[in-house]
Amino acid sequence: MEQGRAREQARPPYTSAPASVPPVRVPEQAFGGQPGAERAGAEPVRGEHTHSESPAPRVVVQRHSVRGQILEALRGALVDGELLPGQVYSAPALGARFGVSATPVREAMQQLAIEGAVEVVPNRGFRVAERGPHELAELAEVRALIEVPVMLRLARTVEQGHWAALRPLAEATVAAAAVGDRASYAESDRAFHRAVLMLSGNQQLVRVADDLHRRSQWPLENNPATRRADLLADAAEHTALLDALIAQDLAVVQSLVREHFAGADR
Repeated sequence: MEQGRAREQARPPYTSAPASVPPVRVPEQAFGGQPGAERAGAEPVRGEHTHSESPAPRVVVQRHSVRGQILEALRGALVDGELLPGQVYSAPALGARFGVSATPVREAMQQLAIEGAVEVVPNRGFRVAERGPHELAELAEVRALIEVPVMLRLARTVEQGHWAALRPLAEATVAAAAVGDRASYAESDRAFHRAVLMLSGNQQLVRVADDLHRRSQWPLENNPATRRADLLADAAEHTALLDALIAQDLAVVQSLVREHFAGADR
């Protein structure tokens, strides 16, 4: 425990972020709660074993798990507005904050670059993408083109019991919105939409729609964090949409889905 506290006190702040920006939070349990567990995938220290002992094997899966944990933490920090649009963050600085080497942070940032959340700045790190309302409106339009006809078809063909099973997912979005937990809301929001689209049986559709949905959740340049009131309005549309799907009210389904995507560029 004392080693853990010493390590935490020794962690430097973000070197390139403004002083007022809160640090990225990573739950201790994300690294297994064991001293040194956060260093999975780091280079072994010389002298840790003798010739009479077998060297510890490389655990690739564990390293991948750390990278995945860092990726989710960075996604949450982006949604929460802890990583600001236009700011450059270096992998070593973020790695020091997380208590890991720069390698899993760099790998996670490369994935975020593929998703369009950040861009690579040679010899400096990664800049959080600066997006305006026009890009967000474009994403909403494409999502509507894909999801509206699918939901209308599902409303005509899916049995009520399947829709009723999605009630907990809709309620999870309401619960996250009520406390203003933007990161949890982003996850539960996508989970609800994925569950609806999975009833189509088209995995490619689900994958494409989920990628578009994730991209629409990155903050805008002049509005780094979604307002709690917008989260509440968005969550209420989930429950209303589910009620309309259960009732097979196609007119209401179409209206709600279009309004839902129109509100996505708030």
